[in-house]
Amino acid sequence: MRNFLTFIIAVTTTFLFAQKDTASTSDIALDSIIYESKLYYDSILQGTLSINKDKRIDNLIREKAKIKAPATSLQIDGYRIQLFFDTEKHKVDEARSKFIEIHPDIESNVIYKAPNYFLKVGNFRTYLEAEKIKATLDRDFPTNYILREKINIPNLD
Repeated sequence: MRNFLTFIIAVTTTFLFAQKDTASTSDIALDSIIYESKLYYDSILQGTLSINKDKRIDNLIREKAKIKAPATSLQIDGYRIQLFFDTEKHKVDEARSKFIEIHPDIESNVIYKAPNYFLKVGNFRTYLEAEKIKATLDRDFPTNYILREKINIPNLD
């Protein structure tokens, strides 16, 4: 039994070394074929290339390359009311329409933070201002709450 196992191990290792040697010679042959084909194509492919393009493309590239300042407005610490959130945008849009019917003069925003859409309203400077509007919305939006965040500077009316 011991001689049989020794024979199997010897035969297996011989085949393994044989595969390794043939792979290295084929790699060398493949490298030489690639090199020779590159030399062949380099000697054949000589010529000129001309590009015909519309002048408007250059103008478009120049316009897109200009650095534009981001659209920013002055922001301060303030409060907003989050009325509603959902993963489906159409439901949030319906809630926004409902809010606009109640308060058309108050700004409303739909913000996407994966995976939800949030409906946030108002630019309130004080908590008391936000609380007054929140009290009118409790019946239609029972899960609303006030958030402290950066707001756009509201009009002083």
